[in-house]
Amino acid sequence: MGILISDQSKVIIQGITGREGSVRTKYMKEYGTKVIGGTSPGKKGDEVHGIPVYNTVKEIAKEQDEIDFSVIFVPGSVLKTAVFEAADAGVKNIIPCVEGTPIHDIMEMVAYCKLRGTRLIGPGSIGILTPGEAVVGWLGGNVEWANKFFKKGNIGVFSRSGGQSGTIPWVLREGGFGISTVVHTGTEPVLGTSMADLLPLFEADPETKGVAVYAEIGSSQEEECADVIAEGKFTKPFVIYVAGAWAPEGQRFSHASNIVERGRGSAKSKIEAVLKAGGFVAETPIDIPIILKDKMKE
Repeated sequence: MGILISDQSKVIIQGITGREGSVRTKYMKEYGTKVIGGTSPGKKGDEVHGIPVYNTVKEIAKEQDEIDFSVIFVPGSVLKTAVFEAADAGVKNIIPCVEGTPIHDIMEMVAYCKLRGTRLIGPGSIGILTPGEAVVGWLGGNVEWANKFFKKGNIGVFSRSGGQSGTIPWVLREGGFGISTVVHTGTEPVLGTSMADLLPLFEADPETKGVAVYAEIGSSQEEECADVIAEGKFTKPFVIYVAGAWAPEGQRFSHASNIVERGRGSAKSKIEAVLKAGGFVAETPIDIPIILKDKMKE
């Protein structure tokens, strides 16, 4: 079952005729995602890998009634326009696989989507994948690698890093586990949806028996997850591995959002918060399945 996406989710691609949009559409379709259309202004009537192209998202919405996801591949400078268009058309979830968006544009997009009741994941996310069912974005890269790294199972995964989004699924697989859904939350300093926002979805999913996180220093996403656990809104085993724990306070690490200030967002702060809430901390990624096996026996 997993969260957010399944083989029944109706997905569109904004920017489908561009190089990235075309390549990623092919991957999503081959993996099994239900891609129902794409947009590229002025190119209505064309097809990309057998997927019909429309001028606007509203044109697709009129034919399909509702759209579960829009995956966006456009330059960061025009991303705001594309996000507004999808939200206005009633798309339930928007995932912009785009980096380098002006921060003030991101803040406007986040606020606009909240007003429209649309979930914005990212920007800067490479996607979401529910093994054997569907992928939105380019998480996994191609079908062969996706099948190799992402085995179906009962552990939900969050990754703060796009490039490392396969690390925890791989060590889980090697440790005898599989995953229900893996989510890359995005790399920008302001995000539409945090891990804490999605953690209750894993709690509600009967298929998910625990959650593992590839965490990083900077931002307060992990501390926010600890708050959710402390409030009793997530009761399953929760394990994090914190990358960049060596970095001194104030130093950037890996992504634009990863800066430690005033203790909040430091490795120490994250570890202390998670442990205090009842979660668990792995010293290395390969310790994650060992911890989960131990805690799931209890």
